[in-house]
Amino acid sequence: MSFSVCVYCGSRPGADPEYMADATALGDGLARAGMRLVYGAGDVGLMGAVARAAQAQSGDTFGVIPTHLLAREMGKRDLNRLVITENMHERKKVMFMNSDAIVVLPGGAGSLDEFFEVLTWRQLGLHDKPIFLMNTAGYWDPLIAMMAHLVTQGFAEDSLLDLYRPVDTVPALMSALELAAA
Repeated sequence: MSFSVCVYCGSRPGADPEYMADATALGDGLARAGMRLVYGAGDVGLMGAVARAAQAQSGDTFGVIPTHLLAREMGKRDLNRLVITENMHERKKVMFMNSDAIVVLPGGAGSLDEFFEVLTWRQLGLHDKPIFLMNTAGYWDPLIAMMAHLVTQGFAEDSLLDLYRPVDTVPALMSALELAAA
C-alpha cells in the first residue's frame, strides 16, 4: 500500500487566498508522489480543494466523515474510499489509523483539536508518526509561539517542540513527506 498522509484542515477557505492555493498544491503533490490522501471527506473549503486537486491527478483519496456532517460539509462521494462514521471520535480514529504521517493545514477549532490529539498521543509514546504544520503565510506562528510558551512556563518539556515540524512551503512539506516515506 502507498504511503498515506492524513490532512487536517479547514472546512472554509479562510481569509487569505494562499490557504486555498497551498491546499490545492498539496493535493496535487500527494497524488504526483503516489501518496494516498486521508482526510475529512468534505467538499468545502480547504478540504474540498486538497481532495479535488488529488483527484485531478488520479490520486488515491480516502475520506472519513460522520453522518451529522454529511450535509454540512457536502460529503464527497466520488472518492476512492469513503467511510461514514457515527461520530467525530470515530472519524478521527479511522483517519489516524489509516495514515503514516499527519499534515495540519490552516483551519479552525476542529483542526486544532485534531493537531493536539495526535501531538498528545505522540508525546505519550502512543505513536511516532511525523506531524507537520503547514505554516502558510505564517498562519500557525501564534500556535508555534504558544507551544514555546508552554515550555518556558514549565508545562512541557523541551522535547515537545521536537514532536512536530512547521514547514513554510508545499515543496518543503513534500520533501519532508518523501523522506518520511523512504
